[in-house]
Amino acid sequence: MNLDSARQSFLAEVAELLQSMEDALLALEDDPDDPESLNAVFRAMHTIKGTGGVFGYEAIVEFTHTVETLMDRVRSGQVPLTRPLIATLLECRDHTARLVDAIVAASVPDGPLDPDLARAGESLLARLGRSGDADQDAAAVARSEPDAKYLPVVSDLWMITLRFKRDTFRDGIDPLSFLRYLGSLGELVHVTTRLDPEARHADDFDPESCYLQFGIGFRGEVDKPTLAGVFEFADQDCEIRILEPDTAHSKYLELLAAVPDEQVGWIGDLLLRIGALTRSELDRALETQAVEARGSTEGDTKAHKRRVGEILVEQGSIKPAVVEQAARTQEAARARRQEETRFIRVDAQRLGHLIDLIGELVTSSAAIRVLVKRAGIEDMNEVVDGVDYLVAEIRDNALQLRMVPIGESLSRFKRVVRDASRELGKEIELVITGGETELDKTVVEKMIDPLTHLIRNAVDHGIETPEVRRARGKPAQGTVRINAYHDSGHIVVEIADDGAGLNVERIRAKAEAAGLVKPEDVLTREETLRLIFAPGLSTKEQATNLSGRGVGMDVVRRNIEALRGTVELDSRLGEGTQVTIVLPLTLAIIDGFLVGAGPDQYVIPLAQVAECVEMDAERSARQQGEHYINLRGEVLPFIRLTDLFENAGIQQGPRRESLVVVRFGHHKMGLVVDTLLGELQTVIKPLGKVFERLRGVAGATILGTGDIALILDVAELAAIAEGQRAGAGKRSAVA
Repeated sequence: MNLDSARQSFLAEVAELLQSMEDALLALEDDPDDPESLNAVFRAMHTIKGTGGVFGYEAIVEFTHTVETLMDRVRSGQVPLTRPLIATLLECRDHTARLVDAIVAASVPDGPLDPDLARAGESLLARLGRSGDADQDAAAVARSEPDAKYLPVVSDLWMITLRFKRDTFRDGIDPLSFLRYLGSLGELVHVTTRLDPEARHADDFDPESCYLQFGIGFRGEVDKPTLAGVFEFADQDCEIRILEPDTAHSKYLELLAAVPDEQVGWIGDLLLRIGALTRSELDRALETQAVEARGSTEGDTKAHKRRVGEILVEQGSIKPAVVEQAARTQEAARARRQEETRFIRVDAQRLGHLIDLIGELVTSSAAIRVLVKRAGIEDMNEVVDGVDYLVAEIRDNALQLRMVPIGESLSRFKRVVRDASRELGKEIELVITGGETELDKTVVEKMIDPLTHLIRNAVDHGIETPEVRRARGKPAQGTVRINAYHDSGHIVVEIADDGAGLNVERIRAKAEAAGLVKPEDVLTREETLRLIFAPGLSTKEQATNLSGRGVGMDVVRRNIEALRGTVELDSRLGEGTQVTIVLPLTLAIIDGFLVGAGPDQYVIPLAQVAECVEMDAERSARQQGEHYINLRGEVLPFIRLTDLFENAGIQQGPRRESLVVVRFGHHKMGLVVDTLLGELQTVIKPLGKVFERLRGVAGATILGTGDIALILDVAELAAIAEGQRAGAGKRSAVA
């Protein structure tokens, strides 16, 4: 096996497990008794410990084993789960991530740890130890209170009940020999001898019959099958019941959680595998089940057939909690196996290469259509249509493979908000909606940093302290909302808070002081708010450890625009702020609308095209020198692509132009072009650093004819049109 590949798989698995652990711990803050969340935390540590052991990462094994052991005590009720303990466990989760990264990256995995990392781990383990001891003391006090009668009695003894049959002596069996052999395996703490209740009088006794019954308290390092083996030769001559101690009970729960999915089968076999059940106990339960089935009608059998686990509990062979955990393990394994059959793990680079090849296939398909049209082969049109359809289907399905629910990434912000609100002394709730909305994994990964910045700004600078909120008539707890949804081939992510909002006048004053605008400049409210995205602008006087002064919004804007997206901001003083991000679903292939302007061709993302309007020569001439047009009573800013890119060329006779109305967010604008060439599938090619300052262009593509067409950035064109309308005049495409 390729060791590097195995390590990468280990890192990917650890990342998923730690995210699952974090989600479970945050859920436990609201519901500390949720068994699924408790098991998720335990499983995460247990699995990381096991896989780390395979690679020989002893430091990981030692740390996770301690956390796993504590979680086992929490699951069994020995240690109550308090908020301070949850906070410590979250820190353990973070330390595990750092530990894994440090050890996997080290040239010698079993070498000494970084001293700071080692000290941090020791400190956390010490805190876990104190938490466990203190919580166990608290639990002991709780058991001494009136409600204690409803709690299980803690015992470290095996309780064994022997009821010999009447023919025991006749079969040559000495009951006391079993006690002597049992004593050689451990300590007989107490032995209670009783007579068969049916033989209470001397006249009832038969000197050759056995009437003995034993109740034994046994202590020893043995398992249930070993104890059952002591009485193997007498299983036909006596009834045997073995009840495990609480320590064994906890061990069974741990063993059940550790059973690999492929080894989880029928519940009886599962209990035998972990040693919680003996074969004779299982056979007795199956016999009881069969007898009950024979004594019932067919309809009653189907409706009332009791499960084996229920019969085992009734017979006293096993504790209900162990059966319940076994049933949960069985169900969880079945669900995971079904899930695994639906999914396979694929290297993202391979998937990216597949998308690139499909992009080339799209280009080749377009070239075939052009050649067929030139050759005038009518019979080939139907075949070409079929190929185009199949290519489109392959393209859409391949792109769908890279789609992931955005909620998986948004859930990490719960921890960000939780930690930040505690650090700042605020009460903040994070509400996430639309988590099922799917987006290209590449886009998701690149939008995390901008979203993190916006969330921290909302928590730090947006939401007020509880005292301030109460004084303003608001609830003490503030709310930050993240909402995601699809809209016209794009994904929209809204980050909103009900905090203090932004002061437009203060923004204007700061912008003037920074030289971004002049005092005589007239700006609308929206234009003033947009100044927040200017480099270095902030309305905060003091910096904080969490998000500084709130600067860096220009970085957010640049990162979003690098993804061919747009970002808008709306805010009301005293009510809150909302930032809206609009992104394409994928960065690889898009449906486009091909237009011509001068000698060149351009592609407009089809999802942003609202309509096309023909402009006659008179109307076109009338609009020369203007930067807006009246379209059915709506004033639209517009740009002539020939003016923008300075490629008008030589025009013979009156120019016949068309207006392509495009939308971006909640706004519209027009693009004046010479020709409308129709829809096409297009592969986006980056332009490279030489053209990185080219305004209004998102990329390029190769057409079926072999010509190159520029893909237009509608958001950037809108900014240019707005500047023209404000009197900035014609701006060159090259800054």
